Amino acid sequence: MIKVITYGTFDMLHYGHRRLLERAKALGDYLIVGVTAEDFDRTRGKINVRQTLMDRIENVRATGLADEIIVEEYEGQKIDDIQRYDIDIFTVGSDWIGKFDYLNDYCKVVYLDRTEGISSTEIRTEESFTRLGIVGDIPHLRKFVKESTYVNGANLSGACLSDSTNKEEQIEHIELIVLDFESLLDASDAVYISSHPSKHYEQIKEALKRGKHVLCEAPLALSHVESEELFKIADENGVILMEALKTAFSTAYSRLLLLAKSGKIGKIISVDAVCTSLSYSPETDATKRAGIWNTMCAWGPTALLPVFGLLGKDYNSLDMISMTEKDDKKFDLFTRMNFSYSDATASVIIGKAVKSESELIISGVNGYIYVPSPWWKTDYFELRYENPADNRRYFYQLDGEGIRYEIASFLKSVRTGKVASYLSREMSLEISNVIGRFYAGDYKTLN
Repeated sequence: MIKVITYGTFDMLHYGHRRLLERAKALGDYLIVGVTAEDFDRTRGKINVRQTLMDRIENVRATGLADEIIVEEYEGQKIDDIQRYDIDIFTVGSDWIGKFDYLNDYCKVVYLDRTEGISSTEIRTEESFTRLGIVGDIPHLRKFVKESTYVNGANLSGACLSDSTNKEEQIEHIELIVLDFESLLDASDAVYISSHPSKHYEQIKEALKRGKHVLCEAPLALSHVESEELFKIADENGVILMEALKTAFSTAYSRLLLLAKSGKIGKIISVDAVCTSLSYSPETDATKRAGIWNTMCAWGPTALLPVFGLLGKDYNSLDMISMTEKDDKKFDLFTRMNFSYSDATASVIIGKAVKSESELIISGVNGYIYVPSPWWKTDYFELRYENPADNRRYFYQLDGEGIRYEIASFLKSVRTGKVASYLSREMSLEISNVIGRFYAGDYKTLN
């Protein structure tokens, strides 16, 4: 009996997929089809997969061509599978010619001509066309522009640059038409906003009222009341409002949450998050400071993410202490927040003019989770126990710091009309609530 194996994502299974499976089947007597898992697809740069793994498996099974279906989950699995299943022929589409020649050492490799004119990528792009405008200054927009090129359907319609930005400057050599905010909204179906936090509320409000979907860098607004109003306007106009917090979209961070919540370290007693960078000088004059994000807005949302994600928003008390500019009490250089829950505690340290080890530690009664600095670029973490022999390490590839996954999730939300985000509305509101308390002066000062 001749055994044949092939692999693919098989997203939105179409005639081209079926033809490939038919020709693969004809090569032998028994066909094994490997369907790639979401995590493995991400490591290969595929982040726009529409259907779930189970849906894709069922679609392959429905063709009646696969004698056996397996899941591809890691690099190097093809060799393992070829040896495990005693494979005679490995086959794949001709667009991969040469890529798998190394498998000739284990079995025969056959490249099949692909069906011309049919592509899952093209289908996704055609169905997902979204004119996306971007708002902010050059430093905040550079990464977004670059990462958007990896996401199907992210068609940038123009840029509205901050007043302090040189309008002649290009964004990473990608020319975008520069428009005022009103004109940008006219030319766009959705907007990404990364302007100064003091402008978020008004810009988001205007975009939502004009029926535009909005992805905005955290925080959405500087108070709970303003954020709540924005979500209400989004609901009334039937559009998506999503907070952009790239850490929330990384694979490692989502797995970290799942492991923590599944009881791997027992009941969680404490969450300690530190986010610091020496990115601001206290000598900066007030004029220049007006366009700079303070510590609370720059680092607060990220540091609060695991606290509210693991312990929730129903804390009993919050004590906040800040070191601020002497002439501007709303511009903090360093802030520490201590949360008290009925059965847990959390501490948050953030700073733009104070440096500390920027790590995340989640403490449980049976062990703890350790994420090294800089923890917000989560691609690796450890589960640690009393007996070091029980420790476990987890590695996940992180491309583009999570920004491309964030964009893909936003466009999926626009397409489906349902928010696809690991950052819930309740968490966004509570982040704005904490920030609002700071702006209301509800903190002690080190000055």
